[in-house]
Amino acid sequence: MSKQVTVIIEGKEYTVEVGDLSESPVRATVGKRTYQVEVPGSATSTASKPAVTTAPAAPVSKPTPAPKATPMPAAGAGVIIAPMPGDIIEVKVKPGDQINPGDVVCVLEAMKMKNMIRSARAGLVTSVEVAAGQAVDYGAVLVTLGD
Repeated sequence: MSKQVTVIIEGKEYTVEVGDLSESPVRATVGKRTYQVEVPGSATSTASKPAVTTAPAAPVSKPTPAPKATPMPAAGAGVIIAPMPGDIIEVKVKPGDQINPGDVVCVLEAMKMKNMIRSARAGLVTSVEVAAGQAVDYGAVLVTLGD
């Protein structure tokens, strides 16, 4: 069962259609873009607003469980996550870099295709959680951003 909520992200108001809160991650649709989000607390938490991550998720036909080895950051943290499992081919940023929306932060190879992983927002790179040659799961944190 989905419901609509209004959220404010970086000072802008959005209407978000939120999927079943008993699942983890929860699907959230803003306009025509769908995101996989984590709700603070347990999968059955009564939290009213999900913490939206900064990377759009790849469309999937069934929910994919959140990675067990890499915990999701706290609500409000700016992170760029892996939209699919694969291997990191190249990391294009380092801590201290200032990035803009659309900047490529790393290249992820999945199913013999190179995917440019881009930032959805501007920010200061506070940490890089992956290295070239590393395999990552869906939802793994790749880069953490500050303001």
